[in-house]
Amino acid sequence: MPTFTWNFDAPTGTYKQHTLSRKLYEAAVENSVFVDHARPVDGFGKNKGENVTLTRVKNITEPLDATLDELMRIPEDAFQINTKSITVKELGRAVPFTSLSMDLSEYDLDNPIQSKLRDQMRLVLDTKAAVAFKRASVKYVPTGAATNNITTNGTPGAAATSNMNFFHTEEIRDYMYDTLNVPPLEGDKYIGIFRTLGLRGLKRDTKWEEWHKYTDPQAKFTGEVGQIEGIRFIESNHARALGKIGTSSVLGEGVVFGEDSVALAEAMSPELRAAIPGDFGRSRAVAWYGILEFDIIWDTGNQGEARVVHVSST
Repeated sequence: MPTFTWNFDAPTGTYKQHTLSRKLYEAAVENSVFVDHARPVDGFGKNKGENVTLTRVKNITEPLDATLDELMRIPEDAFQINTKSITVKELGRAVPFTSLSMDLSEYDLDNPIQSKLRDQMRLVLDTKAAVAFKRASVKYVPTGAATNNITTNGTPGAAATSNMNFFHTEEIRDYMYDTLNVPPLEGDKYIGIFRTLGLRGLKRDTKWEEWHKYTDPQAKFTGEVGQIEGIRFIESNHARALGKIGTSSVLGEGVVFGEDSVALAEAMSPELRAAIPGDFGRSRAVAWYGILEFDIIWDTGNQGEARVVHVSST
């Protein structure tokens, strides 16, 4: 199957090829940030089957009073363990081309094809990781500049009518730390990944400017949101991973998470593969291929278990 066609510039007579540039110009792709924040499952890999089981230890309830009388038997509490299974899947795409296209082309087709396949692979994996983060049971919806709606059943409870701002950053941080008891990911920080629109809402808040006036005066110049209220913000322009949602697309979607948020089960790391040439070497193809899956570790909104807050909308 040909990958391109030549258009002739004359019905009869001599055909000519217009001068080609020495450089190939490649289309730009969106950035990917989610994969780096998924935690690989220890001990799982090739020849380990298609499933991996994650063991999760639940909290022991804090008693109202642990004081004992001299002859009193020590009360016993339940120790609970539950599990979650992740099934890996095959992923991959290929680009076919012919030996004829290589023989006639001025360019080495292998390099640009492999480069664009790597770009595609990176975006596909970023989307799959983002979907896993967005399976969070805790949904936070900005319903106004200083109001919100929070649900813990995996379904947003309202339509977003406001973008992110300083107030919502404070509310998310306090809810994660004080209500959910989410452990930080990097020392004492949470990570927030948001679509560009969501971070623009933050940077347009006058409180953000005041905050950075003394802590990081270059922030506006560099376009970085930085760290606010213990949340380190990361920007994404990947439309399949994070959308523009809510009423009139007012909100830049995002997630804020702590430790042990999303797991990566990987039986085979994604790699580029060249097909065995067919038709006496005339048919060629290059593909990327891997066996893996992403999934959220704690798929509940319970205190002490939930790790991710999805900033979302109906």
